[in-house]
Amino acid sequence: MPQKEESFDKFVEELQQEIIDKEINDFNEHIVNLFQNPKNWGKPSNFTISHSYISPRKKTMEFYLTIENGIIEKANFFTDGCGATVATGSQTTLLIEGKTVDYAEKLKPEDIDRALHGLPEDHKHSLELAVNTLRNLIVKYKNKRK
Repeated sequence: MPQKEESFDKFVEELQQEIIDKEINDFNEHIVNLFQNPKNWGKPSNFTISHSYISPRKKTMEFYLTIENGIIEKANFFTDGCGATVATGSQTTLLIEGKTVDYAEKLKPEDIDRALHGLPEDHKHSLELAVNTLRNLIVKYKNKRK
């Protein structure tokens, strides 16, 4: 590889690491891992129910749940929000998979925040977005069952 390409590749690698280090400093390693490699991201091909919610900040969160006998077998999400919102959506799905619908309905922003090891204050709105989306989805699910 010519010298210039090696030098450029090294520069890019160091810059990427600098960005990651700053993100970890601003958030924490768990949050950074979840927004760089979100779990349960995207719309699955098969699901029981979904719901989308738009926050006052004009960010969208959508959850897709597969529910069997009152148990959330699979949870997926999509958001157009920032990295903290991606991490929050991902963490929410991890918290509710394998749990009852009633458990998910009682999930609080503080529960998600604790699992994320603490979002910075200026990103706490992501917690409300996830909980509001989830609660609206559960109301929709329960109304469909009646």
